[in-house]
Amino acid sequence: MAKNWVIGFPRIGEQRELKKALESYWAGKSSFEEVEKTAKLLKNRHWQYQKDNEIEFISCNDFSLYDNMLDMSIVIGAIPKRFRYIEDEKELYFSMARGNKSTTAMSMTKWLNTNYHYIVPELSKEDSYKLNIKKIKDEYLEAKEFGIKPKINLVGIVTYIALSKAIDFEDKFQAFDRILPVYEELIKEISKLDEEVVIQFDEPYFAKDVSSKELSLLKLAYDRLSAVSKSIKIAVVTYFEHSVEATKVLVNTDIWAIGLDFVYGEKNIQSIDDIVKSSKVLIAGVIDGRNIWVSDIEKKVAFLNEIANKIDKKSIIVSTSCSLLHVPFTLKYEQKLDIEIKSWIAFAVEKLAELKVTANLFFDGEKALNPQDRELLSANKRAIHFRTISKKIHNEDVKKRVKRVDFIDRELPFEERIKIQKETLSLPVLPTTTIGSFPQTPELRKLRRDFKNKNISKGEYEKGIKEYIDECVAFQEECGLDVLVHGEPERNDMVEYFGEMLEGFAFSQNGWVQSYGSRCVKPPLLFGDVSRPRAMSVDWITYAQSKTKKPMKGMLTGPVTMLNWSFVRDDQSRDITVRQIALAIADEIDDLQKAGIKIVQVDEAAFKEGYPLRKSDIPFYEKWAVESFKISTSVAKSETQIHTHMCYSDFNDIIDTIEAMDADVITIETSRSGNRLLKVFKRVGYKKEIGPGVYDIHSPRIPSVDEIKAQISKLLEVLPREQLWINPDCGLKTRKWDEVKPSLKNMVEAVKSFR
Repeated sequence: MAKNWVIGFPRIGEQRELKKALESYWAGKSSFEEVEKTAKLLKNRHWQYQKDNEIEFISCNDFSLYDNMLDMSIVIGAIPKRFRYIEDEKELYFSMARGNKSTTAMSMTKWLNTNYHYIVPELSKEDSYKLNIKKIKDEYLEAKEFGIKPKINLVGIVTYIALSKAIDFEDKFQAFDRILPVYEELIKEISKLDEEVVIQFDEPYFAKDVSSKELSLLKLAYDRLSAVSKSIKIAVVTYFEHSVEATKVLVNTDIWAIGLDFVYGEKNIQSIDDIVKSSKVLIAGVIDGRNIWVSDIEKKVAFLNEIANKIDKKSIIVSTSCSLLHVPFTLKYEQKLDIEIKSWIAFAVEKLAELKVTANLFFDGEKALNPQDRELLSANKRAIHFRTISKKIHNEDVKKRVKRVDFIDRELPFEERIKIQKETLSLPVLPTTTIGSFPQTPELRKLRRDFKNKNISKGEYEKGIKEYIDECVAFQEECGLDVLVHGEPERNDMVEYFGEMLEGFAFSQNGWVQSYGSRCVKPPLLFGDVSRPRAMSVDWITYAQSKTKKPMKGMLTGPVTMLNWSFVRDDQSRDITVRQIALAIADEIDDLQKAGIKIVQVDEAAFKEGYPLRKSDIPFYEKWAVESFKISTSVAKSETQIHTHMCYSDFNDIIDTIEAMDADVITIETSRSGNRLLKVFKRVGYKKEIGPGVYDIHSPRIPSVDEIKAQISKLLEVLPREQLWINPDCGLKTRKWDEVKPSLKNMVEAVKSFR
């Protein structure tokens, strides 16, 4: 009887080994063989962790050198035309992900409502889909050689197409009939690898509101795929929400098992009767794969026992709710985290142990637990109890202040305050700026690290930061930018920096999570009530302003992004927590404007990604998300210009919400999507000012003056110049100075011809 199942595992490495190997290779400092060597080491280590925790269904092909959707594009031969001239496989792969000197990269966007980015497949009538099974076959054989018989993880065909971009199809699902045979061929080839192979098809798209057409394609796909080979056992898993509609379809196919998320998809309980009637195996996702708080094991077991009242235990496999890709690797290296807070936390490796004990307790009872399992269960009970009564979590003054909030709107409407701002700021037409950050050099990181480790004095640290700010300001003056930034040299991360100065946040030393490719973030642990004991950015911003007569932007992270990019406490409603953060940001804006800062940017890069997957839940989210942004910014005087920045969003469905936020200027990422995102602003008659990104900062290539001029011309086809700002797509912290300087100079030069 199978007991447990892990949907997927982190791949960046417990100390970001893959990141370091990739970036060394991209920089030309090491060979691709070193990347492959690191990848093999990590896969073996990750499999070993799962073996040590008695995981029965361990994945292969969940590992990727960049992204699993990109991997799937390679597998089925969905290669955009502009890359087909590249013969070298690794050059092709990384060019699709990152672009190269002559070719722009593929688009990147959020994986449903997570903080992970995937490479968006492009589907065209010109595609000639052709199977490439090499990676899947190699990794399966590698796992067998290691000593495990793995399941193979694949992106399900409907999710793959639904989350793709149609290039010349009127409807991207027109590609379905051409791609399905490649999937069938893939199943056939996989069947040759072993007498029996389990395949996990990920179909998280069906956690959204889906159409009858999409459901019919799901039925057709798994009728066809399950008929290819009797030696293949297909499990279709969904996660992040309920998928009741899809389950009703899947139970009427010949697949072997269905995986459901019971952590974030409470309504999945409605599917139990359908699964019982179909005699399918239920993969029950009860260990939270998205958040870091310890599972209440006894409650999980009680819930599983409720399910077992209807489904035979032999037909249940206990699972993570989704891939553990979305949580940090292990607590092993956390030596500085408050011991009480640490006891409330489980990262990926610790969740394996939780999964093991939960499954053992469910199937065999407490008497059958070994001493190690018993100790973990006892520690779990203690952590759950003490977390509920801890004084670290609750601040009555904060709770009262949230209840007293009675301001939300700016003192004047936009039409009146923008006139005041234009007179105050005196900016030229098509004002130029950047999104905020400048390159985080190795020297800068070392300076912060040395100060944090007390290897240098506060004076030495501040001297180094000021020197960097001086250089940033001098370059921007020389370059000719109109609105300057201080470059954020003191900041490790746009959320972590502020969280470190707020009460209610804790921070890990090594709690890295993959954002995209080699890019990792270290989300704060938002465990308690939030307040701001002191000013967080005023000193550095006012110092930078003292070095120039041009406007200097104050740079803050918005409350919704602070929330969405943190691991948020699960003992309180998120709408209450975000209002606490909003009040802290409001205090900072007020201090900045009192210090003479005339422009404050409140970044809401993660505003869209926090949207619920189900439409019925969206109005409540939009209500508290907009209110929290306005709580932050309503303190701004009419002459204080409020900017915000948003990443990777399809604005069609949220344009009214963006208007309701009432920011004076919004900057958005558009360079990889042309004018498609921008046209919605014209369609609705958006009156506020907009800074669409004119070049892609996620690629190392340097855009030419003519290229940027062409991009600006496209912008002017959609919106009047009086409404437009010119800026890069996003912050520049991940780029190098020798990429940033010529790119910005070209951008400013391009603008001159339009003035």
